[in-house]
Amino acid sequence: MTTRIDYGAIINEIFEAVKNEENTGEVAQYIPELSGVDPEKFGVYLTTLYGKGFGTGDWETRFSIQSISKVLSLSLAYSILGDKIWERVGVEPSGTPFNSLIQLETDNGIPRNPLINGGALVICDMLISELKDAPIDFLAFVRKLSGNPDLEYSAGIARSEKSVGYRNIALCNFIKSYGNIRNEPDKVLDFYFNMCSLEMNCRELTQTFMYLVDTHHVTSNSATLLSMSQTKRLNALMQTCGFYDESGEFSFKVGLPGKSGVGGGIVAIHPENYCIAVWSPKLNLKGNSYRGMKFLELFTTRTELSIF
Repeated sequence: MTTRIDYGAIINEIFEAVKNEENTGEVAQYIPELSGVDPEKFGVYLTTLYGKGFGTGDWETRFSIQSISKVLSLSLAYSILGDKIWERVGVEPSGTPFNSLIQLETDNGIPRNPLINGGALVICDMLISELKDAPIDFLAFVRKLSGNPDLEYSAGIARSEKSVGYRNIALCNFIKSYGNIRNEPDKVLDFYFNMCSLEMNCRELTQTFMYLVDTHHVTSNSATLLSMSQTKRLNALMQTCGFYDESGEFSFKVGLPGKSGVGGGIVAIHPENYCIAVWSPKLNLKGNSYRGMKFLELFTTRTELSIF
C-alpha cells in the first residue's frame, strides 16, 4: 500500500498550501537565543523504512531540537537501566504545561512522565550516574545513532537557556528535595541545557529517529538499541505525552507518535513505514509549532496513513 504513495508530490502540495496560509503564533521568546530565529523558516523531510528521502523548504537548515532530545536521552537511559527507570518517573500524560511544578508535590517528586521537563531532568540525573561524562557520551551516542559525526551542541543556546532557566532550576531543586535527583542540581542542569541545545536539520532528525520506525530491525542499518518491547513503549509514550497538554489533540488530528520542541521542530513516527520531521519556529499557545501541527494533520489525512 505505502509503495504506491507519491510522498514527494504530497509533501510539496501540502507544504505550499500551509505556507500560503497565515502563519500565526510567535517564536519562543523566553530563550533569548531562540527569539531571533527567522519566523518564516519552514522545512519538511520524510525518510522511509528503506531509506528513501523526500524534502522541501528549509529542510537543510539546522535548528535547536530542544525537547525532541528528551526521547534520545530516554532511549539511552532505557537501554542501560531497563525497567528500573520507571521507579523514578511515571508514564502518564501530565495534562499540564511542560515546565509545570504542580503535580510534583502531589506525586512526591516523581514526574508524571519522562517527556516533561521534570521527567527529563530525572533521566539526565540517571545518565550522569551511569556515564563517565554525560554531555560528551550523550553527544557520541546521538552521533552514532544518526550516522553523523558532525552533530554539535550550540554553546550559545545552552548559555542562553541557562541564563533564564529559573523554572528548570526550581524543578530540579524541588525534585532534589524529594531525593529523586541524586547528583548535584547544577551538574544535572548543565547537562540538560546542553542536551536541549543540540542542533539538527529535518533530514538528520528523521535519520536519527529511524530506530523507532524499524521496530523489527529489518533493514541492514537498523539500530538495535532497544528491544521490540522497549521500542513499543517509547512510541506509546510519544503518542500519549509527546506534546504536553496538547498530546490528545495531536493524537486525535494526526494519529502518530511524535515529539515537539520549542525550537519549532516536530518529529513523528509511523512504525514500519517512515519518520517525518517538520520545522517552523512560530509556536501556538501550547508551545508546539503551528505550521508543523497543521502540516502533519493534513499529511496523515491526505495519505490515509496513521497508526489508527
